[in-house]
Amino acid sequence: MDLQDQLKNLFPDHVPSEEPKKEEKPTVWLQDDPLICKYEKRKGKPTTVIEGYNGATSDFKQLAKELKQLLSVGGSFKNEQIIIQGDYRDRIMEFLKAKGFKVKRVGG
Repeated sequence: MDLQDQLKNLFPDHVPSEEPKKEEKPTVWLQDDPLICKYEKRKGKPTTVIEGYNGATSDFKQLAKELKQLLSVGGSFKNEQIIIQGDYRDRIMEFLKAKGFKVKRVGG
């Protein structure tokens, strides 16, 4: 007996409504120039820096949040750059290409 059957037994007069609509993820503005994904060492620790986005700042912040969740690492958004802790250039580039961005690898 699944959940729907149990609910029908408890509430026989209830008419189920339509399926809830799934929220669409907001689309990010795509640009002509490629994003620059580069590797740096800051205070002796590896970091990946993404820069060159010329769309809305809120879209770039959302992209930073998605990247940090995908990689399960820390990072920040400062001075029109996304800074990710660790060297994740390959995975970041695959993610951005899947989103439709052009990406250019710089350094190393």
